[in-house]
Amino acid sequence: MTPTSTTPQHRPREEQLWQAARSGDEQAATRAVFGALEDGVSADDVLIDLIAAVQRRVGEEWAANRLTVAQEHAATAINERAIAALSHRYAEHGAASRGRVTVACVDGEWHGLPARLLAEVLKLRGWKVDYLGAQVPPAHLITHIHQSGPDVVALSSSIPTRLPTAHATITAIQATGTPVMVGGAAFGRHGQYARLLGADAWAPDARAAADRLEQGSLPRPPAAHQPIDDLPHLADQEYTMVARTRTRLVRTVMGTLETRFPAMRDYTDDQRERTAEDIAHIVDFLATALYISDSELFTDFIVWTAGILTTRNVPARSLIPALAILGEELKDFPRAADLLHQAALAIPQTTSVTAPDTRNPV
Repeated sequence: MTPTSTTPQHRPREEQLWQAARSGDEQAATRAVFGALEDGVSADDVLIDLIAAVQRRVGEEWAANRLTVAQEHAATAINERAIAALSHRYAEHGAASRGRVTVACVDGEWHGLPARLLAEVLKLRGWKVDYLGAQVPPAHLITHIHQSGPDVVALSSSIPTRLPTAHATITAIQATGTPVMVGGAAFGRHGQYARLLGADAWAPDARAAADRLEQGSLPRPPAAHQPIDDLPHLADQEYTMVARTRTRLVRTVMGTLETRFPAMRDYTDDQRERTAEDIAHIVDFLATALYISDSELFTDFIVWTAGILTTRNVPARSLIPALAILGEELKDFPRAADLLHQAALAIPQTTSVTAPDTRNPV
């Protein structure tokens, strides 16, 4: 589920936890968490308004190029240890009495911390929780549901490109007669993709999810159906064709970029690898936007990527040739061509040309 913003009374402890996470100091992180509890902050609020806020800050600092990937991972690990310390302290908080919830991440979703936050909040509120962690294959999740019989499954995803997998997983869970609540940034700022994919409920964060479950049972899921029943536009096969030709598209863009931009011939192996990764992400987001038929998803990603490149001294307009090559390859796919055209128009026009970055030289 999506982290929420901090509140003024929590900011001193947030800064303390932030410094602990940034320096990799597990003991200092634990002191910050327990100190907040001693200040009178509830355990719910420590999880949602303190730890989640710091985790969001970790992501923002990485995006601004003020944290390396390694530092971001290390800070996340410290936050996970802080959650574990709080969970251990409240292990005997009370017997589960409300019902049983399975909390899991969509297959391919490695951001497990938001789901872990929800699991801990639900346990504090008296639910029996089966937390399955990140990247849960649908078949394993369905097996667990048959074995444990939860009242609801809470499914988390932060990465929009996992939406097609999330859709199939939601449908499979509902086929067992179990309602599905979803959350996380992947499902849209206002939960619009949750509704589109047929989830039984959506929550913007762990607190809202727990509150919704306390209001009563979720509606029973619809009768068994196929994902295409929710998204009739998939009949045009554009999503399927782009998804299936992903490897070829990336290879073609890389090869054509070299002929159009001779400077690429001097790229190191690491630069080439990073460039290929960026192009692969573009293709993945394009396919997902085709799946849910939403141009805003793809355009927002391209604009976000432009910002990331700019902070790393790569001109944002360097994305335009890659989009143009993809457009040439997909000229017979009108929805894909339109998405690429709209995204190219949204790229900031004022960036200056600088030397290629060694990390993201698209």
